Amino acid sequence: MRDQDLQETLLAKRVVFPGKIIRLEHWDVRLPNGETALREVAVHPGASAVVPIDEDGQVILVRQARIAVDRLTWEIPAGKLDSPEEDPFVCAQRELSEETGFMADTWEKLTCLETTPGFCNERIHIYLAKGLHSGKSHPDEDEFVSVSRMPLQEAVARVMDGTFRDGKTCIGILMAAMKLSQSVND
Repeated sequence: MRDQDLQETLLAKRVVFPGKIIRLEHWDVRLPNGETALREVAVHPGASAVVPIDEDGQVILVRQARIAVDRLTWEIPAGKLDSPEEDPFVCAQRELSEETGFMADTWEKLTCLETTPGFCNERIHIYLAKGLHSGKSHPDEDEFVSVSRMPLQEAVARVMDGTFRDGKTCIGILMAAMKLSQSVND
């Protein structure tokens, strides 16, 4: 089947719930067969995340409570864009500094992750940061995190055994490990 035979066409949208972090919209679409359907879409401004790797090959992680999944998580530093127009790289630099106190000399974009495209338009831009130097963390007033270091290979093992379950963290750690092993082998 050709791609154009799968395409939906947006006909109209309306806001159902104007939330603080996400906005819920109903989208009317025309299906490839000519029928119409309703799509419920969580509209998100986007986010950036950082895989910070120190000179010893350790990844800097944050531990925090995530009430939506009722547990503490290990995550790479991340945060939402201040607006959909904000440069994701600027957001990544800000979030690394805010959550960990670190700044980086070297940055590389790893990917742009579409978190849950079945109902949400959130995109998380994931960066690899090296050449770390420390400063003072300054998390948001409603943000409580604990910062830890872990050997990158241990973090990979925790992704693979299911200990780490946050999508951006899993993708970021695996991509960073692959990227760094390739640069060592080159």
